[in-house]
Amino acid sequence: MNPDDSHDRDGQQQEVPDDQLFVRPFIMTGGRVRSVQDGLRLETLVTAAPGSLFAPLEFERRRIVTLCQTPQSVAEVAAGIAVPLGVAKVLIGDLVAADLLACHQPKEMSLSVMERIRDHVRAL
Repeated sequence: MNPDDSHDRDGQQQEVPDDQLFVRPFIMTGGRVRSVQDGLRLETLVTAAPGSLFAPLEFERRRIVTLCQTPQSVAEVAAGIAVPLGVAKVLIGDLVAADLLACHQPKEMSLSVMERIRDHVRAL
């Protein structure tokens, strides 16, 4: 039986253990550890560009664009798609370079934003 097959010998659907569904972070980023977008910080706000939901995206990139239909900080995106912060920065940078996301650097962070970031980082 092929280990990647999710059906048993009788053709019945099998439950695939979560550890077999895990995708290594370097696969998501193509082995890159640095974002093509300079200046992405934890508090950088990210929003999806108009029409970005219609882009041919898959997996985490699709989830980021969907999540960013409302403004999210980089830290919130990382927590929202359950990836390390560095991976989120690389993926966000790719989407910014493709004009599917826009970044907004707040001049001064409010206390409520800092508390949200803190809570999401703790959740990681």
